Parts: sequence; C-alpha cells; structure tokens
Amino acid sequence: MSKMRERNISAGQLMWRLFVRLALLIIILGVAVRGVMIAVTGPSELGLTFGQYCGSFLIGALNDLSFATLSMVFLWLYLISVGEAKYRWRTGWIILGSLALATVVITWFCPALQEFNRGLAKALRWVMLYWTLSFALRFMRRDIRLPWTRAWLWVMLFIYVTVVYLNAVGEFFFWDEFAVRYNFIAVDYLVYTSEVIGNILESYPIVPLSILTVAVSGLTTWLLFRRPLRSVESLYQKKAWRLKSSVIYLFGALASAWFLNFSARFQQADNMYYNELQANGPTRFFEAFMKNRLDYDRFYPTLPEAEATALVNAIYGSHGHNERTIAADSVVRTPNIVLVTMESMSADFLARFGNDRNLTPTLDTLYNKSIAFNRMFANGNRTVRGLEALSLAIPPSAGQSLIKRPDLKMRPSIGSVLRDKGYRTMFFYGGKSYFDNMGPFFRSIGFDVIDKDNYTSEEITFSNIWGVCDGDSYSKALKEIDAAAATGKPFYAQIMTISNHRPYTYPDGCIDISPESKSRDGGVKYSDYALGQFIAQASKKPWFDNTVFVIVADHCASSAGETELPLEKYHIPALIYAPALFAPQTIDYAVSQIDLMPTLLSLLGMGYDSTFYGRNVLDSDYSPRAFMATYQDLGYLEGDTLTVLSPVDRIRQYVVSPTADNPFSLVKTEADRGGRAARNATALYQTSAHWND
Repeated sequence: MSKMRERNISAGQLMWRLFVRLALLIIILGVAVRGVMIAVTGPSELGLTFGQYCGSFLIGALNDLSFATLSMVFLWLYLISVGEAKYRWRTGWIILGSLALATVVITWFCPALQEFNRGLAKALRWVMLYWTLSFALRFMRRDIRLPWTRAWLWVMLFIYVTVVYLNAVGEFFFWDEFAVRYNFIAVDYLVYTSEVIGNILESYPIVPLSILTVAVSGLTTWLLFRRPLRSVESLYQKKAWRLKSSVIYLFGALASAWFLNFSARFQQADNMYYNELQANGPTRFFEAFMKNRLDYDRFYPTLPEAEATALVNAIYGSHGHNERTIAADSVVRTPNIVLVTMESMSADFLARFGNDRNLTPTLDTLYNKSIAFNRMFANGNRTVRGLEALSLAIPPSAGQSLIKRPDLKMRPSIGSVLRDKGYRTMFFYGGKSYFDNMGPFFRSIGFDVIDKDNYTSEEITFSNIWGVCDGDSYSKALKEIDAAAATGKPFYAQIMTISNHRPYTYPDGCIDISPESKSRDGGVKYSDYALGQFIAQASKKPWFDNTVFVIVADHCASSAGETELPLEKYHIPALIYAPALFAPQTIDYAVSQIDLMPTLLSLLGMGYDSTFYGRNVLDSDYSPRAFMATYQDLGYLEGDTLTVLSPVDRIRQYVVSPTADNPFSLVKTEADRGGRAARNATALYQTSAHWND
C-alpha cells in the first residue's frame, strides 16, 4: 500500500518530500557536528551556560534550516525545468540551436575566457558539448526522457547528500584546527586549492575518509529518496504545480535569507564559542567571501575627524597624518639585520612561559642572551597580519589584511627606511610566494623575493605541500646572505618559516618526535631545532658579529576563546639577538608586534621621517599598549583595559584579571565609550583606516 501511495503522489508533493528530507538531513548533521565540537573543545573551555547550550542548538537548527532552504535552489530549478514543453518541435529546435551556437562560440570565438582562465574555459567547453548532445538525444528520443530525468535526480540528490556530509567533516576539521566556523582562512584555502588539497592529503587519511563518505552518502541517498523517486513521471504533468510550488519556495527562500541576516544579532555574545556554535558554517563562509574588506566609518565607532587626529598627534607627538621626524643619535650603526618570522609559534610553547615539554630549547636559550620581550602581542591570527605588522608598523586593518588587497602600492615601510640607509632588502619564503599574496606585496614595497621557484633541486632535501622545510629555507637564506655580504652593502633579510604548520612534516632524524606523528609538538620542536642550526651556522660567518637577529612569531597557533580577543592566544615570543652589539635585557610590559622594528631602528640610532604607529618601547614616555584583531573585531590593550571595537558601532571592554592558570584572563566590564581607552582605541583605528588603507 505504501508503494502505491508513493507512486500516486503529485509533482508538487514529490518536490516537497525531496526538500523536507534533505532539510532534515542537514539539520540532523548540524546538531551532530555541534555536539562533536562541544565534546572536542570541552565544557570547561567553552564556559557556556545552560541557556547558551540550548541557544546553540535551537538557533543553530534554525540557521541550518534557512541555509538548507537557500541551498536547494539548484534542485528547484531542475525540477521545474522537467516537462514536455521544451521538447515541442519549434521550441526544441530553438533550444538545440542556441546550445550548439553557445558551444561553438565558447570553443572557438571566446579568447577572453581562455585568457582569463584556461581551466575554466576547457571545463565550460565540455559542459556545453555534453548539454548540447544530451538535449539532442532527448529531443529525438522521447522514450529516454523519463529514465534520463530519474537518473539525473538520483545524481543530483547524491551530490547534495555527499556535499552535506563533506561539509560536516570539513567543519569538524576546521574547528579542530582553529576552534571557529569557516572564515577568511577557509576562503583563502578555496583560492589556493593546490596547497590546500596537498595539505589535506598529507595531513589526513583522505582515501579511507573519501571511500567512507561516498559509501555513507550513497546509502543515505537510497534510504531517503528511493520511494519518492518512484513518482518521477508526475513531473511531466501539465498541471500548474510549477507556479504554485515556485511561489511557495521563493517565499521560503526570502524568509530564510531574512532570518540568516536577523539571527546575526544573536551572535554578538561575550562568549565567542557561543557565537560560533550557533552559526551555520557555509553561511559564515559566504559572509567571509563577501566581506573581506570593511568600510571603517560604516561599521565601526568613530569620532569627529579633527578630534581623532588630535588624539593621535598627541599620543605620538606628530602632526598631520601622524607625521613626525625620529631624531638620529650622535652615533648611527648600520649592521645587517635578519628578521626571522616563525610560523604559529605561540609563547606558551616556550619553557620560559610555563611549557614543560622541552619543545623550544633554542628559543629559551636565546631569550636569556637577548633583548627579550615577555609580553609581546601579535596583530592578528594569520601570517599576513604578522607580516603586515612587522613590515608596515601599523594597526591591523578591518576585514582583510592590506597584504591581500588587490590595490598594492609602494607604502612607507621598515624596508623603505632601511633602503634609504643603503640596505638591500630581501624576503625569503620556502613555498610559492603567490600564496597569501606575499610575493606581490613584498615586491610592491621594494623587496627582492626569493621563494621556492628560486631553489635548485639540490637545495631541497625535504618539502611538503607548503614548501621546503625550515632547514632548507635557512640554508638558502645563508647562501643568498653570503652573496649580499660580499658586496659590502648592509642587508635586511626577512625569513618566513613554514614547518610549524599542518601537516607538521619535516626531515626524519632531526628531533626526538617522529615526523610520522604529524603532531603540533613535532612541528614546534623541529622549527626550533632548525632555528638553532641556522644560528649556529651563521655564528661562523664573517658577517655574524655585525648582524642583528630579530626573532618573532607571525601569530599564535590559534586565536579562539571565550572572549572576542583572548589575550593568551595573541601572546607571542619576540627577541632581538646580537651578542656583539646589545647586552641582554628583559622588557616585561605589554608591547605590540608593530613596535618591534621601530624599537630596533631606535636602538641603532637611526633617524627617519615616520608615519608608523609602532613606537620605540624603550622611550621614557612609552605607555604600554598593544593592538590585536580578528577579521572584524579590533582590539586595543591599554594598561589593564582591553577595548574591542566591532561592527556595528559596538564597543566592549574587559579588565585584565590574572589567575593562577592564566596571567591574561579577562573580566568583562561596562564599556565607557567616553573614557580614555575607548577614545584612544577609536582614534587610532579610525585614523589608520583613513590614512593607511
């Protein structure tokens, strides 16, 4: 009897049964993924109330339902396109002729598409050829139309189900790595498909996972849709079901789009885990894709321009657009400078900051011999944020980093100051420097870029999808530095490391953690080992005694937490090592990543015209402060108050309240929009957005 009922359902009923079952699958998997995320992170780390747990699942389910409704647009378009009308004699010939003409144009008369993207052009040619031939076949053979429709519905539904499962798996791994939903990192990963696919292949058992996913997707598709699809012939009915069903679907789609926008207001709690758990991953991905650049004045708190300018000029003793002259000392030194930017090197990996796993013996030893920064905070949570801070010495920009912007241009930078002093400036990266737009950016500000394309096969002893291991990168840098030193001209070499990044693979036999483990601890320890080898080899060079080594992390290993900007997830190691030039010294107060290079320039006695927001932290009038940001939240730490500026026109404040477990623990306080900290934060970010964007 049930089989008979399934065969007798109308086209409209078939459409809604397919939609409802897909939606239920998306909601059920969404609930399961949230449960796994909670279990992986742990209730103690999440810090959620019972109401927030309920809200995570309830609001999350509504967000998932809204996304499911919107995502079914392709299925809806296909269903309403099924029917005999397009196969009528005149209509059929018009459609077939149009498809054939489009195929010819794309194949032979569209050079612009070929120049834009050869892969896309080739794919479109095959799609159009298939579409033309398949329509011709159905047009000529009526008997294959129904089987063809049934087969394509099976394929479409299988693809939908597979994508739903893949998204669930992807969200888990992304959460496991970053403790957030999809964001700009995921967008970048979509752009850099070669590196990312390689990273996935090297990091996870992708073949077994793929086989399992396909098998589960196939079984799910069969269980959910085998009965409704017995009524495919109803789609050929001449009744007005298409108009009625389309009106209902479009109304539901509009309501879903409205709710996804409306529900964003529930994702503004103090606890960021709560905000992330209730969100929908694919929706967050789309938002990140669309909002990589934020108009500061539109989204963030502002002050009258004259007031903001006056505040900044008072802080820096500057005029105009933070313009001032840094006076030179009576004795100016121009030693060589090597800046090592270490991938994902959180301060809490170091024994100096409480780690007991002996992961960083090199860094811990160097800390005792250097000008050491105990409270250095990173600008952000991506490599480009760290490079931006160290190169441009400005606060983080709202949205995407300036490095990733398409409108690259010559900007005031640490490199330009040093070139004015006669330095050659070089940027070293062991991978392909087009990644994250690093190569184009550094070239735009006057650097020579040396990346993997400049390596010979003999110079590569080990590499993974991201590039050569740190040991090979340092060896290449030493070779180029030797050549630069031989010219007698001072050099500034910036080295960006790679190895402390998933999949955490490195040469065997270097450390006591096997590369087969693919563990974060292994990545950290090998990165530290390679640095030690580099310093040891450099110490034997004739240029060593006249060289300053600046060693700093680009960002921490992760940045998620209960607050928008958990300070401990921005705490990075930083030191200036030059045993022949500087005596060891410890700086215990808060400083920003943007301060590191201006401090070094002052230590060397260099004078220059500056618009930098970074300062010499050894000045007697320096007030401890730091900048830090996510893609939307802009943080400013002044004294013991963290001010967070967020869209839309929101200001939140926290007070640093150290605990036995966390010296950077934060307690929320009522925001004082007119107070010194909030006004300074607003003025600094507002003016930087206007003057440096």
